[in-house]
Amino acid sequence: MTQAVTEDDIARVFRSEHGRAVSVLVGTFGDIDIAEEAVQDAFVAAAQRWPETGLPASPAGWIITTARNRAIDRLRRDATRNDRYAQAALIYAEDEWVEEGPVRDDRLRLIFTCCHPALGAAAQVALTLRLLGGLTTTEIARAFLVPEATMAQRITRAKGKIRAAKIPYRVPRDADLPDRMHGVLAVLYLIFNEGYTASSGERLVREDLCTEAIRLGRVLAELMPDEPEVWGLLALMLLNESRRATRTGPAGDLLPLADQDRQLWNQALIDEGHDIVRKCLRRNQPGPYQIQAAIAAVHSDAPAAAATDWSQIVALYDQLIAMQPTPVVALNRAVAVAEVSGPAVGLELLAELDLDRYYPFHAVRAELLLRLHRTTEAARAYEAAIANTDNEAEQGYLRGRLATIHESPPPS
Repeated sequence: MTQAVTEDDIARVFRSEHGRAVSVLVGTFGDIDIAEEAVQDAFVAAAQRWPETGLPASPAGWIITTARNRAIDRLRRDATRNDRYAQAALIYAEDEWVEEGPVRDDRLRLIFTCCHPALGAAAQVALTLRLLGGLTTTEIARAFLVPEATMAQRITRAKGKIRAAKIPYRVPRDADLPDRMHGVLAVLYLIFNEGYTASSGERLVREDLCTEAIRLGRVLAELMPDEPEVWGLLALMLLNESRRATRTGPAGDLLPLADQDRQLWNQALIDEGHDIVRKCLRRNQPGPYQIQAAIAAVHSDAPAAAATDWSQIVALYDQLIAMQPTPVVALNRAVAVAEVSGPAVGLELLAELDLDRYYPFHAVRAELLLRLHRTTEAARAYEAAIANTDNEAEQGYLRGRLATIHESPPPS
């Protein structure tokens, strides 16, 4: 008897295989638009057929084969209408094409090709998240803290520039790899972050994206072993991943860092992350990812939340904000400063930030206001935080915190 295939089953295959399928099809046809459209067509076909036929033995193979066949059929139709672009793509696909070069992993190769210097940094990251991570425009917009319409235009313009400028999709030469590195690291970090705290949906974590980001991070570290920031990012992801199992309760509710059972943290990942951080320190070539990894290492050193060395974390954030003076870094620094100097000082630092669309800003502000017994303001801040996240686990936690304000008697 064929096992029933649900929408959730198809969505799971999409999350895990979309990036791989697009990567393979870009290598086949040499064109992102053709690859993405073909993969989308294949998943539409899967949604129609799999509920009746059951899940194929190799869902990834089914998607890639179906996508390739759909693309070739479309190109053949277009080629008969003297569409020279379709004719060229068809020839490209039908040749036995094997590309040699330093990057041999399909998905990592797609990241490098999207991170072409002709595209702006934000466009590089957004396009790769769309193609490799299979993230929706809404999810990417939230990662960038911009309106969805703005992000849609950015992705469309990036694709248009690729087509107009005839940017080649090929493996970069060894000499070109360092220039592409910063965009690639940003992509991996955002893929991991979207997996670590999903911007929407019922679940807090998307394990598939975390796993894929770490896998690609390891491949990149093998490819560029002398780049300390590559290792810094890998250490950061490993140390954050070590806490994944404790970030939610039995019902899927969010557990903040202070409430997590540290005995259940993955010690093997912590040890590996610490080992990488120590090696980075010996190199003495600090960068933003290495410093963030060092901050994560300090957190993982503490046997309990109360034992956290917040003074050391503030010192590390002072270094980080000098290199990367962004509002989000300033927000995280304010959290650490509040632990050392008190909530009033933390609130003063938050007042300098413009992060109205960023839910953690409002959540942090609410917690600091609550410590100062300014409950009415704290309630309004929690309401703003709830309004700025679509993740149900985060919303549930924030509503719980808001409920405690309404249920607690006013301070005497």
